[in-house]
Amino acid sequence: MPSKANPGEQTEFLKDKLLPLIECAKNGAIELFFMDAAHFVMGGFAGRVWSVVRKFVRTASGRKRFNVLGALNFVSKKIETVVNDSYITSVQVVELLTNLAKSYTKPIKIILDNVRYQRCSLVIEKAAELGIELVFLPTYSPNLNLIERVWKFVKSKVLNSVYHETFEKFCDSIYGCINTLHEVCHDEMMSSITENFHIVDQSNIIA
Repeated sequence: MPSKANPGEQTEFLKDKLLPLIECAKNGAIELFFMDAAHFVMGGFAGRVWSVVRKFVRTASGRKRFNVLGALNFVSKKIETVVNDSYITSVQVVELLTNLAKSYTKPIKIILDNVRYQRCSLVIEKAAELGIELVFLPTYSPNLNLIERVWKFVKSKVLNSVYHETFEKFCDSIYGCINTLHEVCHDEMMSSITENFHIVDQSNIIA
């Protein structure tokens, strides 16, 4: 876990804020989202390929990056996205908030971290204007943001030990996977993207 994480603060947040919101979402009272950005750099993604003889997997050259700002719906597991190949900024966050407000009628709550482009006046003011509540995680708490599990899942499905000939195919593979996860991998998503959060006990942390 991150060295600066505070297990006590995480436990309090989980009990007093996050789990009650999850129950509200399950009961249909709100739409609960977990938001985060992933930056997929075109190159080699390590994986496991079992073979009797040694095999080599080609990797792409270059450092082109496909950026995905995603909001995971806790109940449906559908992921709303804004993507580009430059940078994720507060502009993209506002765009995603606007899209969510247009697409959903129930009150919207979003769990997100404290990165600067999310916790800024432009985003906070737009969220208030749209009637969206932003629920910021304790610092250094990626273990409480469920969409982090999704990014790992996407890499295992379409990137690990896979060669993409062009950047366009690389982006299409990622985008296609993310947009269909809630349907194509429904059972896996339902079983792995749950409220079973892991918080490391303070006594088990090596000084």
